[in-house]
Amino acid sequence: MISEREAREKILEGVQPLPSRQMALSQVLHCFAAENYFARLPLPGFDNSAMDGYAVIASSCRKGQRLRVTGEQPAGSDRKLRVSAGEAVRIFTGAPIPDGADAIVIQEDVTREEAEIVIKMDVEVGEFIRQRGCDLAEGQKMLSKGDRIGAAAAGLLASQGFVKAMIGGEVKAAILSTGDELVSPGEKLEPGQIYESNSTLLSALAQRSGAIVNSVEHCRDERQATIEAIQRGTKNDVLIISGGVSVGEHDLVNDALRSLGAHIEIWRVAVKPGKPFLFGRIEKCAVFGLPGNPVSGFVATLTADLRSDGDRAHYIRGRLDRGNFTPVGRQESHALFGLSRSNSLLRLEVGESLKAGAIVQVQMWD
Repeated sequence: MISEREAREKILEGVQPLPSRQMALSQVLHCFAAENYFARLPLPGFDNSAMDGYAVIASSCRKGQRLRVTGEQPAGSDRKLRVSAGEAVRIFTGAPIPDGADAIVIQEDVTREEAEIVIKMDVEVGEFIRQRGCDLAEGQKMLSKGDRIGAAAAGLLASQGFVKAMIGGEVKAAILSTGDELVSPGEKLEPGQIYESNSTLLSALAQRSGAIVNSVEHCRDERQATIEAIQRGTKNDVLIISGGVSVGEHDLVNDALRSLGAHIEIWRVAVKPGKPFLFGRIEKCAVFGLPGNPVSGFVATLTADLRSDGDRAHYIRGRLDRGNFTPVGRQESHALFGLSRSNSLLRLEVGESLKAGAIVQVQMWD
């Protein structure tokens, strides 16, 4: 019996990537990047306003100060406006910052009086300005070879002018469930029987990973039937077998595989649940044998201190990986790069604090 880390290393050593292919971005969702991708452009591409308000010079803005409104800059084409001391330019979210301005005072913090505004509170340099490249710098790595491409990552590639992406080869998979106690959904259950659900779960997970599931089959606990079912499954790149890999008298998979000349590289892993795990090969087909009892968990260990200081519950974007949840990137609503690296959300209540090492519940969304 080996550790789960050793098992993972053996599996990665034992499989070889199929030839990569180039596909349109509209077709790469949930596929895996076959090469590294780097930013061609910074995001955002220019300094812009994070809020509707007025572009100002912070040193001109003290509580009660009056400023003359000299123009208006909506989102879109840069009107090449300029702000001088004692002046303000009406500005909207996403609009380029006028020359000379070093802060945005939001519209709620001023009183508009015809061609002037009255400042309600002091303004600090940099307030409500999204700096060029604050989300993604030119040349920064966006995707690494082997990363799964989610919807946000595809959008990020599009934001950089990519129309296609290189992804991993087309993987064909077969799912085989075993066991006399299993009955297909929709059929009548007899005493001692249960509905077979593992193949549906495994098929969905395989498809989510970009595989093409060519066959889903159930086999009773009979040696010759098991051998024939395995033979059919190994015509694919991957065969996933659920059940029958333990050591009971009716667990026939291991024996059937060996009779077909399979090379078994892993048999039993020191993890709970999941000890009776099998990995091997029959010619070019990678074979995975899984125990029949499915377990799903969405709890994780937090890797960083977190606190919600706002007046609303905060969903933190992050990545759930091997039981650990790590916040990823900037958490503002405009930050596309951080979103593209995330696969889960952690909800923080108002004023809630969590320490690294805490056990938390997260919601998987990708």
